[in-house]
Amino acid sequence: MRLFTGDAFDDLFRTFSRTAFHLEVQDTYETPEESEPLKLFLEGKPDDFGWHQSWLQLVEEATSVGRSVTRARVVTVPHVDYTRWGLTVAELNIAAGEDIRWLPRHHAEGIDLPPDDFWLFDDERVVFTVFEPSGQFVGGAETTDRHIVERCRSVHQQVWQRAVPHAAYVAT
Repeated sequence: MRLFTGDAFDDLFRTFSRTAFHLEVQDTYETPEESEPLKLFLEGKPDDFGWHQSWLQLVEEATSVGRSVTRARVVTVPHVDYTRWGLTVAELNIAAGEDIRWLPRHHAEGIDLPPDDFWLFDDERVVFTVFEPSGQFVGGAETTDRHIVERCRSVHQQVWQRAVPHAAYVAT
């Protein structure tokens, strides 16, 4: 596996051809860059979302030229604080061009979910997201192993079929 960090990880979103799909399977992420914004949310205070702008720009760049960025979040119900916050932040991602869906964990029965989040690029390569024990995002570990790619493609299809589009999910 090859590890992509920093700008090299960001370049993955500038160089894919057609599709980038992200599967998130954790209920909580304790990344340092999100700790203060999450705290503001929990205290009911405003956030300028400056910490999120670089991601939104990557999504806008990709989607403005016809490439697709999609995300499915498998979540436990009732929602933990991180998920409730994520539901509000998702609005920014969607405005930038990302398609986000939500799958309650109890509706994922029968899907062989991996223990780790991954990005599936162009149905040809998988990049697993890597975090330090402290929660700090490290980057992505890439593989093109056909068995792993096929498993992730299958999980993507199953999850996407069952997942609820963001607008419909927040309406319920």
